[in-house]
Amino acid sequence: MTGLRRMRWWDVEPVAALERELFPHDAWSVEQLWGELAHVPDTRWYAVHEDDVGVDGYVGLYAVPPEGDVQTIAVAPRSQGRGLGRELLAALVAEARLRGCAQLFLEVLDGNAAALSLYVSAGFERMGRRTSYYGPGLDAVVLRLRLHEQADPDAVPTEVRS
Repeated sequence: MTGLRRMRWWDVEPVAALERELFPHDAWSVEQLWGELAHVPDTRWYAVHEDDVGVDGYVGLYAVPPEGDVQTIAVAPRSQGRGLGRELLAALVAEARLRGCAQLFLEVLDGNAAALSLYVSAGFERMGRRTSYYGPGLDAVVLRLRLHEQADPDAVPTEVRS
């Protein structure tokens, strides 16, 4: 395994392919991904995880302290259930803290039990919902994590290489 590292331009195509596979209702386009990378490092941070096959996970942060937003987090089906989502989230939380964020927000598809379980176990709390956020009949649950209240030393991620 090669592990977690900062997203580079050559990762855009494999990440876009995973987007289409994992989020068919609202996948980010190649152009949207390029737009996000254009804001690194000013207000964005993106990392990818690779296994022996290629990119199997990615995560993105939008940070304008004191707030941050989880832009995206995804794990390929072949790597789900192995703790990679938790590793990606921990890396994002660590980066948000480094950037001075006091709280993080995110939206997750209502009914995505695995994602909701991950976020709640990491300390996120439900704030509300956005009706049809992902399209007609596809609501989002809005979650928040207060970073200044979370002091779990076990949540420190593996360092992300440049």
